Amino acid sequence: MSLKHPIISVTGSSGAGTSTVKHTFDQIFRREGVSAATIEGDAFHRFDRAAMKAELARRTEAGDQTFSHFSMEANELSELEAQFRAFAETGRARTRTYVHDDEEAAKFGTPPGHFTDWREIGADADLLFYEGLHGAVNQEGINVAGHADLKIGVVPVINLEWIQKIHRDRAARGYTTEAVTDTILRRMHDYVHVICPQFTETDVNFQRVPVVDTSNPFCARWIPTAGESLVVIRFKNPRGIDFSYLVQMIHGAWMSRANSIVIPGDKLDLAMQLILTPMIQRLVERARNTR
Repeated sequence: MSLKHPIISVTGSSGAGTSTVKHTFDQIFRREGVSAATIEGDAFHRFDRAAMKAELARRTEAGDQTFSHFSMEANELSELEAQFRAFAETGRARTRTYVHDDEEAAKFGTPPGHFTDWREIGADADLLFYEGLHGAVNQEGINVAGHADLKIGVVPVINLEWIQKIHRDRAARGYTTEAVTDTILRRMHDYVHVICPQFTETDVNFQRVPVVDTSNPFCARWIPTAGESLVVIRFKNPRGIDFSYLVQMIHGAWMSRANSIVIPGDKLDLAMQLILTPMIQRLVERARNTR
């Protein structure tokens, strides 16, 4: 953690909806005049696409059915921690971009499935913003979570998460349902042992819960809409959170526990704006006053 150079980390598994949360943060940053240096979790994968495919084949041949992008050893997490530490201390960090498709390839001049060169970020930035799979890891001697000042978990219930991933990977990446299902099964071990433990480290969790039948996510024809969902928002430390104000401002909101508020799914953006804006303002004001 750093007074001068704060770090915000948004973490969630593939299909959880972290990209949607990132969009809300971008809106807040623009409105509040906050300059954010950004790190994407994909930048710290250990293997490019071809090398990952070869490593998966090698491990499968050796009897390992659990290796995936969720795995600690599939990512350069000690390097990610080093970059969080560097930014907290100096206001500078290094990152790169994993190029997913032809559109990004044209933008970065790097073929799909490869990484760009490392580059320095952070000059004149008010804060560092991370979005990815491992932003709150604290295990095996790696403590990424310990360097982040605000940690956000995005955690839809698992059937909804699977539906979102299946639909995204089929539509955007051309995968079959069977291929996505195989990926989900391979990732399950590290979902339990790597992804889930991070949500005890996060300061705020946003968990979307559908109120329609998602019993069999592998044959769901569509993703439940925001209007067909509730969102449970859990605060690790509820001190200073004005729940009365939130319930008043968000129509249909109610308290389920002393540290949790439940809102209609289509009020998520409003809730995030109300909750996160003052948190960001405090981080940036404190940073600017100490420089």
